[in-house]
Amino acid sequence: MRFIGFAAGLVFLLGGCAGLNQDPTAKWSAAEFYTEAKSALDEGNYQRAIELYGKLEARYPYGPYAEQAQLEIAYAHYKGEEPAAAVGAAERFIKLHPTHPNADYAYYLRAIASFDPPPGFLERFAPQDPADRDPSAARTAFNNFKELTERFPDSKYAQDAVKRMVHLRNLLARHEVKAADFYMRRGAWLAAANRAKYVVENYQQTPAVADAVAILVTAYREMKMTDLAQDAEKVLQLNYPDRTPWRPGQE
Repeated sequence: MRFIGFAAGLVFLLGGCAGLNQDPTAKWSAAEFYTEAKSALDEGNYQRAIELYGKLEARYPYGPYAEQAQLEIAYAHYKGEEPAAAVGAAERFIKLHPTHPNADYAYYLRAIASFDPPPGFLERFAPQDPADRDPSAARTAFNNFKELTERFPDSKYAQDAVKRMVHLRNLLARHEVKAADFYMRRGAWLAAANRAKYVVENYQQTPAVADAVAILVTAYREMKMTDLAQDAEKVLQLNYPDRTPWRPGQE
């Protein structure tokens, strides 16, 4: 009898533990999942929002709630300082729902997350000039914004995308100028001239063009390319009369 009582007590305890470990969301509807996830997102609890959006899609994979969850989880990743995950989630949404009414937002979010993640820990204390970074992220973002404007020219995000493209183009041009100055400081005049020429040929209408022409004057002079140096100087005087030939280390 004592054994039977002990076994019954053990069953009761195990049953109680199972109850304690039961998922409180087990009987939630898709609407309940979405409401709770959206609330967590609005409150800045991004990891909780990601968890709930994931459960919503897993349990109710079809329908408008699942589609919206797929889109908002990308935003939650971005706000939660997980830009790579945000890009991946946005690209997944684009692949699954290319004609969705909010597809333009997915393209926009992908572009922003591919270049404009929240600043890292070290950057908060020692901000870095974006033009000093590897330009690959800026190029990727530029192409992503460009794709948005080409696919959805009437999108409410298109105007902001164009502004960001201008900023990124200026940034890429300035990166080339910094690289040219780097070569000049080491006496690599041909490499410097090639970088400056690239700016003149590919980044017209950016502020960096004036710097590039000034670099060409100095680089050609140093290489004894008199005719090219004179041509570059004429362009400099005609278009940028206040500018002088570049001095290595000027940047």
